[in-house]
Amino acid sequence: MRIRAAQRERVIGALAAHLLANGLGQTSLRPLAAAAGISDRMLLYYFRDKEDVLTSVIGRIADGFAHGLDAALPATPLPPEALLIAASRLVRSPAMAPSMRLWLDIAAAAARREAPFPAIAQSILAQFMAWLDARIDRPPGPERQQLAALLLAVIDGLALFDMAGGSAQAAAAEAALAGVRLAP
Repeated sequence: MRIRAAQRERVIGALAAHLLANGLGQTSLRPLAAAAGISDRMLLYYFRDKEDVLTSVIGRIADGFAHGLDAALPATPLPPEALLIAASRLVRSPAMAPSMRLWLDIAAAAARREAPFPAIAQSILAQFMAWLDARIDRPPGPERQQLAALLLAVIDGLALFDMAGGSAQAAAAEAALAGVRLAP
């Protein structure tokens, strides 16, 4: 059983690298299996179905993204303006670009209601909302949750500019963040 679990982990790692490099364009079973260096039958040995493959792999990527955020930004709560600027700079960095491209790809697939992406997108949104919420220096509650949603919307908007070729607009918006004050 340990060998199967180890092989499954290897496959998840290979598929995570594949999705970060190529996006969701080649997510049928055969291209996924080829990217992992196995047959499509072996892929289904490690996972129940395509949904299980994608949920497992994208979950691993989201966890890695969250760990990257944890390593780069302090766990100490910050004023929302400072958190917005720091997180925006981080997600616009070249190191985070593959993850942000994949996130926008997932969001687009969820908007088209392509299974299993609506559920995956909701899970990722909840994970990052919780991450932001925990880092805002306000008391827990609805106001802090609203601020976390606002910060996530701005951060994702900047990423959308970058991914759509509007890096100049993203840089201008990021520069304008220095003057933004969010009411206490």
